[in-house]
Amino acid sequence: MSLGRENMIKISAFFTVAASLFSAEPLHALPNTYFQSRKHGFKAETHFTEKYFSQTLDHFNFNSMGNGTFSQRYLISDKYWKKGYGPIFFYTGNEGDIWEFALNSGFITELAVQQKALVIFAEHRYYGKSLPFGKDSFNIPQISLLTVEQALADYSVMITELKQQLAATECPVIVFGGSYGGMLSVYMRLKYPNIVAGGLAASAPILSTAGMGDSRQFFRDVTNDFENIAPECRDAVRGAFHQLKELAESHDYSRIQSEFTLCKPPSSAQDIHQLYGLLRNAFTLMAMLDYPYSTHFMGNMPANPVKVACETMLSGSDLLGNLRNTAGIVYNATGVLTCFDLYNLYLECADPTGCGLGFDSLAWDYQACTEINLCFESNNVTDMFPPMAFTEKDRELYCSTRWAVVPRPHWLKTQFWGDALSTASNIIFSNGDLDPWANGGVRKSLSSSLIAVNTGGAHHLDLRGSHDDDPATVIAARKTEADIIEQWVKMERTRLQTLS
Repeated sequence: MSLGRENMIKISAFFTVAASLFSAEPLHALPNTYFQSRKHGFKAETHFTEKYFSQTLDHFNFNSMGNGTFSQRYLISDKYWKKGYGPIFFYTGNEGDIWEFALNSGFITELAVQQKALVIFAEHRYYGKSLPFGKDSFNIPQISLLTVEQALADYSVMITELKQQLAATECPVIVFGGSYGGMLSVYMRLKYPNIVAGGLAASAPILSTAGMGDSRQFFRDVTNDFENIAPECRDAVRGAFHQLKELAESHDYSRIQSEFTLCKPPSSAQDIHQLYGLLRNAFTLMAMLDYPYSTHFMGNMPANPVKVACETMLSGSDLLGNLRNTAGIVYNATGVLTCFDLYNLYLECADPTGCGLGFDSLAWDYQACTEINLCFESNNVTDMFPPMAFTEKDRELYCSTRWAVVPRPHWLKTQFWGDALSTASNIIFSNGDLDPWANGGVRKSLSSSLIAVNTGGAHHLDLRGSHDDDPATVIAARKTEADIIEQWVKMERTRLQTLS
């Protein structure tokens, strides 16, 4: 997703380069002008302080870990806070390094200026530097403490204790999150309404990840993004994959290596499957990150990457070459790769939308094998990609082999209410029409305090800082969100005052 898969969105920098790949002629890359920085909002690194919180290892078992603790990282800024009075804006960290989210969520800081808030970005256990068992965190059974419930308890304990330390017990708390982080913001309001007064859940696919959606929806909506630029773009992608399929069926592996500039020739059906996954993942990331300006979140992306991709796919009659160059927008943004390493650039996992790379990918893979249900498929009928199924049986087989666990497909629906949210309150569900995750979330308001907002953009664009190239829809969405949150803060302050 990172799913996030937003890691995600899990999302990690796919343009990571192995030194062994540096040599003479680079692969296709975009001109540097595509990546020139534009005017952005606040520079998060200038006002956040990095700190660590002594966190309980296991909130729900008094025997297994005793009173064991680990160091959980968080970022904090009181630069705009009216001490002891202003609200607390708390970002429920998701599947990655917390700095990645802080540096790409400038709206929260802009809102803090307006409402004189304290801002905290908390890192999710088992991600970034918040590893409960260090390098052993991803071993069995140590990884068993990586659950949604443990993460929510972490945030609730952290909020409660920091409010005491900072003399902020009367300060209303609003949670924010994007993608999986947005899901966590919803769950915080459901499970700990005594601690959080409201939540902004940006691009939070709480329905599809609970196994409640259509398994075809995600890659259908990725396809729609490219089709909306030009139907010919969709047809070119589908045609390129068809040509690749024909080469694979005739076992013309040397030609495939040449056409896609692979570091090694494929030699099996598994290698072709891996190539399909790598290519499909490039389109997934461009659809998720289809921002109107260049970004450096989950890798380097040009402005309007879906449009750039379609221009590349339609740049000539060599469909396979165009497909390779389109993938290069994602995997070779730096322009220094001389070949594509199939198994280093992309890892197949329990999330068909990608788990990213490095330790964070291990953590997300485990979560996708336990609570987060991501059984999405492409079929080449409702989408433009090769048929690649990922059924509940596929998931169960993979996860039992990889992590010695049996997934619980319906657990999130049971634990966090599914679509039966009518008794909840004070949650904003924001989604954008360009985001393939959007239709896995809440698109229509459920009550006067469960409010759906359409940002009109890509994956949690509304959380990003203000930008000259923002569409009018996201400017209006942020204004709506700011007004609602201001009202929540006033209501909670009144409630707290009546208790004191």
